[in-house]
Amino acid sequence: MSGGKKERQKNMTFSKSVFVFAFVVAALLTVTIGLGGPAHVAMLIAAIVAGIVAVSSGYSWDELQEGIGDTIKAAVPAILILLAIGVIIGVWLLGGIVPTMIYYGLKILSPSVFLLASCLICAVIATATGSSWSTVGTIGVALMGIGSGLGVPAGMTAGAIISGAYFGDKMSPLSDTTNLAPAMAGTDIFTHIRHMIYTTGPSFIIALILYGIIGIKFAGNNFDSSLVELYTSTLKDIFYVSPIMLIPPVLVIIMVIKKIPALPGLIAVAFLGCVFALVFQGADLQSVISSAFSGFSIETGVAEVDKLLNRGGMTSMMEIICLILISLSFAGIVEKSGMVNTVIERALKNARKDSTVITATLLSTIFTNFATGVQYVALIIPGRMFKDIYKERGLHPKNLSRALEDTGTLCAPFVPWGTDAAFLSGVLGVTTGIYAPFCFLNFINPIVSLICAQTGWTIEKMEKDTASATENAG
Repeated sequence: MSGGKKERQKNMTFSKSVFVFAFVVAALLTVTIGLGGPAHVAMLIAAIVAGIVAVSSGYSWDELQEGIGDTIKAAVPAILILLAIGVIIGVWLLGGIVPTMIYYGLKILSPSVFLLASCLICAVIATATGSSWSTVGTIGVALMGIGSGLGVPAGMTAGAIISGAYFGDKMSPLSDTTNLAPAMAGTDIFTHIRHMIYTTGPSFIIALILYGIIGIKFAGNNFDSSLVELYTSTLKDIFYVSPIMLIPPVLVIIMVIKKIPALPGLIAVAFLGCVFALVFQGADLQSVISSAFSGFSIETGVAEVDKLLNRGGMTSMMEIICLILISLSFAGIVEKSGMVNTVIERALKNARKDSTVITATLLSTIFTNFATGVQYVALIIPGRMFKDIYKERGLHPKNLSRALEDTGTLCAPFVPWGTDAAFLSGVLGVTTGIYAPFCFLNFINPIVSLICAQTGWTIEKMEKDTASATENAG
């Protein structure tokens, strides 16, 4: 039996494997950029082509189906967490928790430190919501208008907004990508977030310092705070705003520190959000259930505030989960058929050090980002490709999950034909080339991660008991 399996794997050549990976790139570029269609369709077509190549190389459908099942099974905890996150966003909005965080975030805005404040505000809001896009598309738009009134160049303002928004998205337990990366690597979300602090923390501090320095010359400009006042007054008129409302996000931070399992912890804070909605905001039980499932909905009379608040619920995660399932199906086929191993063996033929493997991970994720233009795919494919290599070398999977996010999440805005850059340019009104030089966090973080890989700083090995537990779980 094993001999037959080896014989079938010999039919999977390097050229066939490269063809499949080149096809997925071409399919994504054609469907998403050329035709303006969803990445889901491109990945589905790529999965079908990968399956045809695999079957023609001697693999049976049963084997490929087993590979698909294995990859999806590994992502089930992340999918459940995504559903929990949808519930949390919905009930936290209804409960006034997210609006309170937005309110206090806007209150720290000061003309003397506009770029620094813009980055911090977006970081706070994106951490609260777990979404860089919603932060950029709402508060980011407002900050672009304020920056224009202050005479701050649009590229600088956009760079500060994007840096803050992607920091919050990257470090928030509510973020889909922050849950997806550890699921692909084989670790848990809170271990993943703690390990990212070593690279993302210093990078964010450096970015803030740079924004503070270049923003000093704008300190004397006149400041029109009417737009911010409109947003904050609207929020306070609708919701009960108080420091008490910050208890749930503080508990999330405590959960990270105390290493509480992700899903039970998130369910707990979701329940707390329901209680806050009933007690502090006067919501009824039907509204709580509706917000948990379909998301929070309200008409405030202020369009930008409505865009920020009308979101969440389990249904909001379905499009993301659909893309993840399709991408995992593609990953399962190319992994089971030996395509992944064929490419990795060639790419890592001369890899003798852990630093080389981690550096290859960073570069592969950047390549996948630019090749496909889809952030989720840039996390899924390299994650599945390198997972076993890290295990074989005794490298803790949190090193892999961190590398995936340090480049997969943060480099996405730099891909002019990618979905992230298309969204950011369209919403903020500046092209990728204009804002990219000022996205300090987004290019400093990968550099710091590369330095860690080369020096070995914060690169951790698996202890024997941890390695055994990981192997048994897989």
